Amino acid sequence: MEYNKVTPKIIEELKEIFGEKNVLTSAEELEPYSYDEGGKQYRHMPDVVVKAENEEQIMKLMKLANREHIPVTPRGAGSGLAGGAVALYGGIVLSLEKMNRILEIDEVNMVAVCEPGVVTNDLCKAVAEKGLFYAGYPMSTETSYIGSNVATNAGGSKVIKYGSTRSHVLGLEVITPTGEKLVLGGKRRKETSGYSLLHLMIGSEGTLGIVTKVIVNLMPAPNTMVDLLIPFAKFNDAVKASSNIIVTTKVYPISMEFMDRFGVNFATEKLNLPKLPAQDTAEAYLLITLEGKNQEELDTLSEKAGTAALEMGALDVFVASSKTESERLWNIRIKIPDVMLNSFRHLLVGDVVVPRSEITEFIEKSQKIIEKYQDVQASFLGHIGDGNIHPMAIDTAADRTDEDWIDVSDKLYGELCLLGAQMGGTVSGEHGIGFVKKNILAKSLGEYTISVMRGIKRAFDPNFILNPGKIFDPE
Repeated sequence: MEYNKVTPKIIEELKEIFGEKNVLTSAEELEPYSYDEGGKQYRHMPDVVVKAENEEQIMKLMKLANREHIPVTPRGAGSGLAGGAVALYGGIVLSLEKMNRILEIDEVNMVAVCEPGVVTNDLCKAVAEKGLFYAGYPMSTETSYIGSNVATNAGGSKVIKYGSTRSHVLGLEVITPTGEKLVLGGKRRKETSGYSLLHLMIGSEGTLGIVTKVIVNLMPAPNTMVDLLIPFAKFNDAVKASSNIIVTTKVYPISMEFMDRFGVNFATEKLNLPKLPAQDTAEAYLLITLEGKNQEELDTLSEKAGTAALEMGALDVFVASSKTESERLWNIRIKIPDVMLNSFRHLLVGDVVVPRSEITEFIEKSQKIIEKYQDVQASFLGHIGDGNIHPMAIDTAADRTDEDWIDVSDKLYGELCLLGAQMGGTVSGEHGIGFVKKNILAKSLGEYTISVMRGIKRAFDPNFILNPGKIFDPE
């Protein structure tokens, strides 16, 4: 696909639409928008970055881009790992960082209405002040945007009980690639009105439209909760116990997270944090959040979960005694990927989902796959309760180039993802496909499924100008 370049004349038109202060053109200004959390080795420089403040500007932009046949790449916080917000074909990066208002918290209908640039954690805090709860909670909650969560159908630690972002989105307003406006869903929880374009947009990674408004479902704040930290002397005992605990308690926890020794040791050392209990002897940890209707029920669930864990080889069961202690435990889990991404020049943070019954076998086979690659260190963490595993491959070679690492990581990641797909899983649970996984997606789904997706893309975006090169290559 051939696209036109951004000319000085088009820059002037963009300044008329967005205002001069919202149009970035210098190399220094553009560089931070050339990559995401996946790493600078995947950088692609845009020709220009524009910062939208309202949907009218976005509509004008898309009409201009179609007229001039220039690619547009929507971008949120840049916290993704699959290159979904990277401008593969140059052109215009559309930043939504200034569209960051919580427009309404409707306590009667129990919904929140947000612009796409609202930080997820800001929304969580705002609704909590009114005794409400937003359950769509990715691990990047302190940096990721609501619009980006919608774009990738983000998951996180609470998916096992409350579902991914898709479960919480009631309505969207979307600007199409041709500059038209779609109003999808609303402050309602039932609808049978033809094809669900609302759910088609969720997880489409900015390839079908640009989200300008999000209506999310809220619920009453959870009842009494407790966090359990459970260390295991053997890595595989922790993996096997994750399913056994759910079977024993007959209750889905709010969260069930997995951390291995490498990740925990690395994060506590780099952040200068106190060690976790049994850190010198544990190969892995489960971090579990349970919810009960009252303290008595919570105590019963905690006892059942703890007993099941001890029967599966747990060294001990530690119950967080305060909110401060819970936050300390979760801080380590949340920070592990960030600390590693900031510490290693080359790091692959994978994202594969398998049925919970296949987790043990998947991790065992994944370890063997990673061991085949020279100078690569393996580490594992993830939302083990719902089968979403994050295999991490760390480059330990001193002189490997970016190009060589991309080649190695592509092959390694391909093997891991296809293994997951063969075991009844899928190649991405929450980080999307972007361009990093598009070849793997094609292999796992087959050409016919990809051709159906292309047809949908063509219906919305006949010129293939919106976020081209993501999920599959442009025609």
